[in-house]
Amino acid sequence: MLELRACIDVNDLEQGIAFYTQALGLTLGRRLGDGWAELLGAPSPIDLLAKPEGSSASPTASLPRTYRRHWTPVHLDFVVSDLDAAVQRARSAGAVIEKDIEVTKWGRIALLADPFGHGLCLIEFRGRGYDELLEAPSLG
Repeated sequence: MLELRACIDVNDLEQGIAFYTQALGLTLGRRLGDGWAELLGAPSPIDLLAKPEGSSASPTASLPRTYRRHWTPVHLDFVVSDLDAAVQRARSAGAVIEKDIEVTKWGRIALLADPFGHGLCLIEFRGRGYDELLEAPSLG
């Protein structure tokens, strides 16, 4: 069985732990030295990795790490049962709300950025969730 772990670079590990535990209700699991913390409470563990601003993200990447708001093709969606309350918790913990809550056929979504410039979404499903986009099952 393949295990998925999400890794998030932060320039301040204690601030990262505070944000993700307060905003999303995750709990601190293990620590490995001063530069790594495991957060639990999601279907996959989330590892916060302390990486200094300006450091190299990869030996093959020419762009240094930055913790200003940035775009990446990979982000995390957190499914919540009460979107309004989750947005308020995230905002109180330091998230930036980037777009008003959007209502869709499958539920509601809020687009945010964490204090480290990473985009994330909070999602509240309704009905059959994403399956609402499929044809309704026939009863015949």
